Amino acid sequence: MTTPMIETFSSSARAVMGPLLANHLWQSTLFAGVAGLLALALRKNRAEARCWLWRAASVKFLIPFSMLVGIGSHLAWSKVAAVTPTGFGVMQEIGQPFAATKPGHAVGSAAPSAFAATGRVAPFFLLAIWLCGCMGVLVYWWLRWRRMKAIVRAAVLLETGRELEVLRRIERGGEIGGGIKLVVSESALEPGIVGISRPVMLLPSGMSERLTDVQLEAILRHEACHVRCRDNLAAAVHMLVEAVFWFYPLVWWIGARLIDERERACDEEVLRLGSEPQAYAEGILKVCEFYLESPLVCVAGVTGSNLKKRMEAIMIHRAAGKLGWGKKMLLAMVAAAALVGPVAIGLANPASSRAQAGSTTSPAAFENVSIRPIEPGSGEKLSRIGLKPGGFEATNIPLAQLIEFAYGLGESQLSGGPAWVTSERYDLNATVDASVSDVQLRKGLQSLLVDRFKLAIHPETKEAPVYELLVAKGGPKMNEVQLPSTAPKKSMIQFQPGQLTGHQVGMVQLARALSHLAGRLVIDKTGLTGLYDFRLQWTAAHASPAVPEGSLTPDEITSLLAGVQEQLGLEMNEQTAPVDMLVIDHAEEISGT
Repeated sequence: MTTPMIETFSSSARAVMGPLLANHLWQSTLFAGVAGLLALALRKNRAEARCWLWRAASVKFLIPFSMLVGIGSHLAWSKVAAVTPTGFGVMQEIGQPFAATKPGHAVGSAAPSAFAATGRVAPFFLLAIWLCGCMGVLVYWWLRWRRMKAIVRAAVLLETGRELEVLRRIERGGEIGGGIKLVVSESALEPGIVGISRPVMLLPSGMSERLTDVQLEAILRHEACHVRCRDNLAAAVHMLVEAVFWFYPLVWWIGARLIDERERACDEEVLRLGSEPQAYAEGILKVCEFYLESPLVCVAGVTGSNLKKRMEAIMIHRAAGKLGWGKKMLLAMVAAAALVGPVAIGLANPASSRAQAGSTTSPAAFENVSIRPIEPGSGEKLSRIGLKPGGFEATNIPLAQLIEFAYGLGESQLSGGPAWVTSERYDLNATVDASVSDVQLRKGLQSLLVDRFKLAIHPETKEAPVYELLVAKGGPKMNEVQLPSTAPKKSMIQFQPGQLTGHQVGMVQLARALSHLAGRLVIDKTGLTGLYDFRLQWTAAHASPAVPEGSLTPDEITSLLAGVQEQLGLEMNEQTAPVDMLVIDHAEEISGT
């Protein structure tokens, strides 16, 4: 891996993965907090309900809200230009408080070079630590699982006997499905359920001789309850959560709550089915006296959780209340908010969800806006768009190109609308803070277009031919601009016949400009994060400085591709890929403001 690639990956990891991980942990923590409050509210109800709450909190760590927002974005039926409802905006702000910074651009003042070098290495160092921790947890559990499998393989399958008769009687009572295997082991492990898809009930040798019939039936009924509730599957899922998020103490605390509530749920079910509290408690104590606890939480046994509290609860045998309609409605509302809420955000605001999921950046404030249509025959003018000292300028630009710039699209990603959106040209000037980011600038321009042109658009996705912009052999040949972090960005792209000139331009901007010329989406895959000055020339047949969208002839495009490689040190390779598009549903001409 070359040094530029390493720096690119490092910059992207800091700018994107850091905020994404922080937002996901924050969302999961908030979800677990809500689950904890609900569990507290249900403390006098059955433990099974609380167990399901903690299972949901565990699974949330594997399901980012951004994934649900993305589902909503792809199912979107509303217009991209529609204003997001206030409630959804608040949910986005609360759910994603950490905003991603633009890769390759510093935040705040310039840092000393030593700190910059540390920043480049830090993502690799942290990734290595995470991998070591994750692999350590997985290997630890795998070794314990091998031990359990060896014990099961060495165990003897029971085909007759007192224990089997009790188990079959429990099965006939409908507490579990029939046909579960019962094996006896010479190990000193407690009775437990081993396996997920085909569970096996493992009993230690000689256990039945120490228990009365009533005690044995209660113990086996407890294990049958673990099978019915699929506690091994839930435990295995949470073990995966603990392996991935081993560094986060909350997941281990949730794991302890899962064990507590699953054992209490089984205790309550055993007593509900008629077992005597004293006999059941004595049976558990005898098992604890002679046998060891299972080494894996995904091998559900009988002695887990806080034994003292369990014994007190069993002996008191206070009947747990069923969930009333009020509490059921509360749980349903919380579940709907957790699942439907993020999808609804994607439905209501598909453009921002696709373009930059999780961004909480506010739009730039455009002031002193002037939009003037260019009269036909008023003379040829150069086409330019971008920031200038003191504001934003678009000269000799059609509405279609303004939309492309605002939403970060290539020419082939926009369709529909009346013919004038590509033929009528405008001069747009506005005052805007020179320190705004590209994201803020585009968001502000989107709002401006909706307000002035009454723009309404919606998204679509389809397979289309594209170009991939890559670094050619020998590296880039453009002049990289080194700007102090406090210096304002003065990015500008200018079109002329057979020539494209760029000043302080990033690769994403260059890809958009090339898309505009080639009439096909150009996807930036260079990995370059800096700003560049360049001049690109090709053989042109156009006499007008205003280059129409996608109007280059095949020979001109061939010349353009050669110029990109020879003059810029880049190359454009043809591919086919799914392309996110915007379709113009409505737009109104303006006479000038």
